[in-house]
Amino acid sequence: MPSHRKSRRDFLKTSLASAASVPIVRGATAHARAQEAARPSRIRFAAIGLNHGHIYGQVETVVRGGGTLASFYAKEPELAAEFSKRFPDVKRAGSPTEIYDDASIQLIVSAAIPNERAGIAIEAMNHGKDVMLDKPGMTTLEQLAEVRRVQADTKRIVSILYGERLENRGTVKAGELVKEGAIGRVVQTAGFGPHRMNPKTRPPWFFERERYGGILCDIASHQFDQFLYFTGSTKAEIVASQVGNVNHPDHPGIEDFGDVMLRGDGGSGYIRVDWFTPDGLNTWGDGRLTVLGTDGFIEVRKNVDIAGRAGGSHLFLVDQKETRYIDCSNMALPYGERLVDDIINRTETAVPQAHTFLAQELALIAQKNARRLT
Repeated sequence: MPSHRKSRRDFLKTSLASAASVPIVRGATAHARAQEAARPSRIRFAAIGLNHGHIYGQVETVVRGGGTLASFYAKEPELAAEFSKRFPDVKRAGSPTEIYDDASIQLIVSAAIPNERAGIAIEAMNHGKDVMLDKPGMTTLEQLAEVRRVQADTKRIVSILYGERLENRGTVKAGELVKEGAIGRVVQTAGFGPHRMNPKTRPPWFFERERYGGILCDIASHQFDQFLYFTGSTKAEIVASQVGNVNHPDHPGIEDFGDVMLRGDGGSGYIRVDWFTPDGLNTWGDGRLTVLGTDGFIEVRKNVDIAGRAGGSHLFLVDQKETRYIDCSNMALPYGERLVDDIINRTETAVPQAHTFLAQELALIAQKNARRLT
């Protein structure tokens, strides 16, 4: 691959700009950067499970909100060594139990192999700790039911970092505009999550359906989160879903295409995710969100403007008066600070707990009931 074509993995290794690894080449302005400078330490947290590079963005998000990374654990020596290079002053725990039993740790973040994340969350909650998981937080409905049960019993926080909304400046701005009534009442969201495969760089679990959960469970969890948020839906159902391995016969466990139609009590939605980003694009995926309203629409080009503007987080607004481009580089990313606030104050200002679980539930139902393309 030519050097100018950035893969998602390359980006994860070289930038902490986004917990969801959305490259913002323009970067934040000095004003936004000042707003996001790490707050004084307010909590201590640890990492268990470093299998996905998203862990670096998760750590940065919590640090930005006022967290101090105290320790980490990884059973894989190579992942532990890489993490230690990035955080040389952070203690490497000898076992997960050492972290679970540390009463000074208030939050555990995890980007373990997806089907192992629910178990880590349950253990953490049973030890009195809050949790921030990489998406997907769970890979089966049974796991989700158990996590919900333990969360209800312990009253701990289970947050899933749906970074395409929470850590993308354009999407944060879109949320503000919708709340202000800029496009009237929301009718529908259409979310697209294309990715570049790069199979030679992927670990074995990436190609094992039981371990990564399926394409709708995994990638599309971002889009389910955005659908609920922008439509304001608190109830929703899957109308139809389909998945398939269209072009990777050498990896029969992978699903490289999936789409979903859904409707909620606040609007309808369409989702499409895939592993077909061509090498001609200079980023790992042209992630997009369109929010259709009764008086206009918003489109967010999360990673790239193929018309030529540099960087990511591009927002276009069309209303009854005009069509305009909005520079979102000044937008602050409040999720990390709000999550730390919630941990301290036992509130739900970052993401409501019910929303977090419902977004994952919809992804799991869509995955389970999906018709297979042949």
